[in-house]
Amino acid sequence: MLRRALVAACLSAAGFIATPAAVHAQAPLIDGFGGTSGFGTDCLSTNDDGSSAAIDLTAAFPGGLEFFGSRHTVAYVNTNGNMTFGEPLSQFTPDAFPVADQPMIAPYWADVDIRGAACSGFGGDRGCANPTTNGVWWHLEPGLMIVTWDRVGYFSCTDSQAMSFQLILREGQYCGVPGDFDVEFRYNRCEWETGDASDGTGGFGGTQAQVGFDAGNTMDFVSIPGSRMAGISRVVCDDSNVAIPGVWRFQIRRGAVQCPDAGEVCDTGLMGVCAEGRTECSGASTACESVVVPTDEACDALDNNCDGTVDEGDDLCEAGQVCERGRCIDPCFEGGCPVGETCTVEGVCAEDACASVTCGEGERCFAGTCVDVCDGVMCPEGLSCRAGRCLDLCSSLECESCQVCVAGSCQLHCVVTGCESGMACEETGECVPADCLGVRCGPGRSCRGGTCLSACAGVICPTGEACSDGACIPTADLPDSGVAPTPDGGPPLGDDGGPGPDAGADAGVGFDGGTTPPPMESGCGCRATDEGASGGAGSLLLLLGLLLFRRTTRRRQVRSRR
Repeated sequence: MLRRALVAACLSAAGFIATPAAVHAQAPLIDGFGGTSGFGTDCLSTNDDGSSAAIDLTAAFPGGLEFFGSRHTVAYVNTNGNMTFGEPLSQFTPDAFPVADQPMIAPYWADVDIRGAACSGFGGDRGCANPTTNGVWWHLEPGLMIVTWDRVGYFSCTDSQAMSFQLILREGQYCGVPGDFDVEFRYNRCEWETGDASDGTGGFGGTQAQVGFDAGNTMDFVSIPGSRMAGISRVVCDDSNVAIPGVWRFQIRRGAVQCPDAGEVCDTGLMGVCAEGRTECSGASTACESVVVPTDEACDALDNNCDGTVDEGDDLCEAGQVCERGRCIDPCFEGGCPVGETCTVEGVCAEDACASVTCGEGERCFAGTCVDVCDGVMCPEGLSCRAGRCLDLCSSLECESCQVCVAGSCQLHCVVTGCESGMACEETGECVPADCLGVRCGPGRSCRGGTCLSACAGVICPTGEACSDGACIPTADLPDSGVAPTPDGGPPLGDDGGPGPDAGADAGVGFDGGTTPPPMESGCGCRATDEGASGGAGSLLLLLGLLLFRRTTRRRQVRSRR
């Protein structure tokens, strides 16, 4: 679109074309509000550069509108394609945003002239002239305000080319706070860009229309790309930020414009945990801001201080221990490693095939090959694998109102967006399986298929960890549960003979006893289930399994980089 606009501008400057053809977008205007054109009973008189009297917004929005740090209860509809909050605006040639001392919402700020070919009137009174065309109307009702520029012409008194567009404000109903609102720009007919007094000729050239939002503080603004450039009429009519030609939608939350592409995952260009970012509105576009800020380094396989080095420092672990791939472990000694492993010069046990292999950040050695440390990991519900650990990515992220954090990303509340088939909107704002809607499970348990099961069911923890109470923790830190296995090898029993507190906690062990995930899609069917062996054979198998698990756990406390 931008390239097409630039080509049109170059051809026009060279004298090859005069004006672009009329554009009719597929966005019908909303009407049915009375008046001679159906757009309401309030309108501007025949004028050029005029404005309405102060409009009481509380008729539609009792709490007013929060816009860039100020709460507004009064607004002005201006002939020249915008609505302002501070005072009326007669300026016809648009300035580039930001503009000082003039908070405004501008669906199409340009030199509109609604006097028509007769060219009568110039400002005049502010009474409604009840035009049937080439007029500016507005309508208010609870929770809604619509301003319509219906087939308006441009200065001077030209109405052979017309613009038809609307500014629609809706109260942020659902989960918004008072003052929140939604904005829609709707374009139906786009046939000119510039008035004669803005150096335009035949409706084009000169200083073209400005479209967007301005806080009026010379700092904060959002401008639709293409504003004040040749081709802006085609941009607004043909393009969209919601995949509907001629329709542009925005949310104003806590006074800030949630601009197109805001909230998208992005790369900040920084190192370590600071690399992952989310886009935020910044002037005419977006900027990538870090989700996590730098902190002191820790032994966790993360570059916490964002300096490009992982787990650096000599004081990350207790005395006598070494930091190995995010874990503080006891060092090994020659001959002290299990069969098939070697004690490396770093003092940790490594597979023989991995003894001379050095993997990069975020990788581990498996069978002599470097793989991502999260390969094969299936974290407990609500956690995500990062750098070989199951983390709550939402713990340090604060989302805006009407948003909920899911896997480290702020998403709109499901009451607003709805849920896909088979899912239902939970009061937390997330979509959950329909059969789990309203089901509340106790600590360490989660809903699956409408039933509360162990939160460790199906979980495959990262290397060196096992699932307990819905969290992956180092096997060395697992407490002695103090419960005995059932005679048939099923979940352990509590003191009352019922399921013990850790029942099902081993349901997510990995292929090597819950300490190492498969590096790829392995197809291994070794996850524990609720069905144990029967009779004495089942008990014997379970006891052997427990002994092997404990032995493996002790050995893997000193395993090296994998």
